[in-house]
Amino acid sequence: MAPRWKWKGAEAKALAEPVSETVSELQSSLAQTEASGFLSSCNVLLLVEVEQAELLDRCCFGKLVVSSEKDKRWIQLSFEEAFFLFYKLNCIKISPHGRSLEDEVDLWRSMRSFKPNFAILYKAYSHLRLKNWIVRSGLQYGVDFVVYRHHPSLVHSEYAVLVQSIGENDGLKAWSDVHCSVRLTGSVAKTLLFLYVNGQVNTENMNLPFCLEDYTVEELTIRRWSPELCREDETRT
Repeated sequence: MAPRWKWKGAEAKALAEPVSETVSELQSSLAQTEASGFLSSCNVLLLVEVEQAELLDRCCFGKLVVSSEKDKRWIQLSFEEAFFLFYKLNCIKISPHGRSLEDEVDLWRSMRSFKPNFAILYKAYSHLRLKNWIVRSGLQYGVDFVVYRHHPSLVHSEYAVLVQSIGENDGLKAWSDVHCSVRLTGSVAKTLLFLYVNGQVNTENMNLPFCLEDYTVEELTIRRWSPELCREDETRT
C-alpha cells in the first residue's frame, strides 16, 4: 500500500524533514536541560520548555496538557513513550511523586506493576520507533498501535498493529476475531500488522529491562482476500 499523503507537497516536506533527524534534535535538547517527568498509575507527565514541546509534537511523543503556565509545557506520555525516551534515548528523568527511583530497573518494575503487559508492548513499540515509524495509540481502531510514515498532519497511518507474544492467551483467539480486525482496518484503508514478540515471557527475567535484548519481533501482515480480484473473466471463451 502506497503512502496516502494528506495534501499536495506533504511528501516533499516529509523528505526534507526526516523523522530520525528531528528525534536526534529532540534527544539533544532534552538531555541538555535534564527534563524530568513524574510517574503515575497510567502515564508520565513531563515538564519541558516551549521549544521542546514543539519538538515532541513534531516527533509525535505524547500529547499537550492544557495548563496556565506560560514558560513551561506539560506533556502526557504513555508508558511506552516515556520509557523509550528514558531508556533508549537516555534524554529524560522519571520519578514517582513522593519518592525517587534508584535506576532503570526500579522504573521498569514500577511500570510493569501498573501495566502487566508493558514489557511486550514496549518491545513492539521500540521495534517500530527504531525503524523511524511514528507510533500512536490504536485504541480507536481496537488495536494496540497505529503507525505513520511521518507526522500525522502529513500522511495517513498505514498499519494497524496488534501485539502478541508466543504462548500468550490474550488478544485474538479465533479466526473470526482476525476476520473482524481485518475488515475494520480495511474499511479505514489500513493493513493489519501482527507483531509477535518471541522469548521467555512472563518469567522473573521480565522484571529486568535488560531482557529486551534477548527478544525478537516477527512481523506478519494480513489482508482480506477478495474473490473478485481472483475470479476468471466469465465472458472469456
